[in-house]
Amino acid sequence: MKRLLTIQDVSCVGQCSLTVALPLVSACGVECAVLPGAVLSNHTGGFTGWTFADLTGEFAKVEAKWREQSIKFDAFYTGYVCEGQIEPILSIMNSCANPGALRIVDPAMADNGRLYAGFGPDFPSKMARLCDGADYILPNLTEAAFLAGEEPVLEGYSREWIERLAGKLHALGARNVVLTGVSFERGLLGSAVSDGTKVEYDFNPRLDRMSHGTGDVYASVFAGAVLRGRSALDAAALAADVVCEAIKATDPGHWYGVSFEKTIPMLSAALSGGDAE
Repeated sequence: MKRLLTIQDVSCVGQCSLTVALPLVSACGVECAVLPGAVLSNHTGGFTGWTFADLTGEFAKVEAKWREQSIKFDAFYTGYVCEGQIEPILSIMNSCANPGALRIVDPAMADNGRLYAGFGPDFPSKMARLCDGADYILPNLTEAAFLAGEEPVLEGYSREWIERLAGKLHALGARNVVLTGVSFERGLLGSAVSDGTKVEYDFNPRLDRMSHGTGDVYASVFAGAVLRGRSALDAAALAADVVCEAIKATDPGHWYGVSFEKTIPMLSAALSGGDAE
């Protein structure tokens, strides 16, 4: 089994971040190690308040112990991280990597045209440090625009704009770019997958529901599928299918996340044929 380290926060209640990544990466048949960047009582979407414990001070101590014990990883997958964690994460990626280890970055910092609360206007330039040298980055259109130094465009864009945006992200140092939330038709929503020479697309019927945590579900399935040898396009398509099925399986009154647990048999079955060549 490949061993992946995921670095992101723990929201104790709310289906997102590490509480999504650990079960879904594991369901892909990949050993999932974790490094929590913070512990929150619950996620910040829709709740009236939350606690927040910053664990940045633990990173160097954890890295030192891993180095002492020669603990290595075949891949790194980052999600929501704090500003002060960028450099410690890069250090861990450099010191605890097996040869050829993959770096998968979900630059979780913005959506719907604006940065998340708590991030200043200079944060995208810091997140770009994680994207430089990443094997795969998975920004939504708002995050992609901020990383590229552009104003977000959420509708009315063209394929040419999407592909130019992907090119700017490759220029940051990302080897493969997966843009999520792409739509050229009202009834379809999907991803643009670029390897720097071509851009391929995957679309699903748009579901008329906003749900918390779907980006974490997508990124976690993508990371696990890539570690199982799937191409970026195949991994993106599987990730989108799992997100759609999770949304469909979620009770309308369940507002704080999606019932991704119900998709685990489907996900395991999709990857049960062994590692792709």
